[in-house]
Amino acid sequence: MVRQERAIRTRRAILNAAASVFDERGYEAATIGEVLARAGVTKGALYFHFPSKQALAEGVLAEQFSGFVLAPRASKLQELVDMGLALAYRMRRNPVVSASARLSLGQEMGVIFGTWTITTWLEATEKVLREAREQGELLPHVDPAESAWVFSAAWTGVQVYSHTLAGREDLERRVSALFEHLLPSIAVPAVLGKLVTDPARAAEVAAEGERLAAEAGELGDLDEVAAPA
Repeated sequence: MVRQERAIRTRRAILNAAASVFDERGYEAATIGEVLARAGVTKGALYFHFPSKQALAEGVLAEQFSGFVLAPRASKLQELVDMGLALAYRMRRNPVVSASARLSLGQEMGVIFGTWTITTWLEATEKVLREAREQGELLPHVDPAESAWVFSAAWTGVQVYSHTLAGREDLERRVSALFEHLLPSIAVPAVLGKLVTDPARAAEVAAEGERLAAEAGELGDLDEVAAPA
């Protein structure tokens, strides 16, 4: 059991170090040597878990979905907002989430890693919008699949602009503004007036999601995953 726990900690340390390097350098410029230096592990330990740089990057991409659980909301459109705000908050503070964004974007990255991370977010967004339609939260003309594509693409654009122009310092505020602009085009008035899109909600939802993940046993130590704010 002790050996297994040590292996889990080592793997997590490697992924966190790799995420920082990929986020700062990009995939092509990143080196295994720098990952080793930041993780403080031996080359043998790294290759035991990840046999190549590509496998290491794929591990980072897969890890972005761990450590966070979004609690279901009575309003599915509020759930959609919370997804976007929490992701913005975590992207600014969690190197794995931030690096995953960089590894997912760009035509060359799609050739190397495929498009599964993008399609995963599209499918998750569409699922929530379909549930919102079933609950009568959407205007009659709204197509959940089409709206999911627009919302996801717009969120990505906001993230890229925020990263380029402000180092993501304003990301929660920009994502909040995105929802304020787009939600009136899909939500029925009765629901729209109750939605909370305030940027301050991002921290609350993220903290709740990490707590739920910890309670579910998805994380042994949150401090090992999230970078300090």
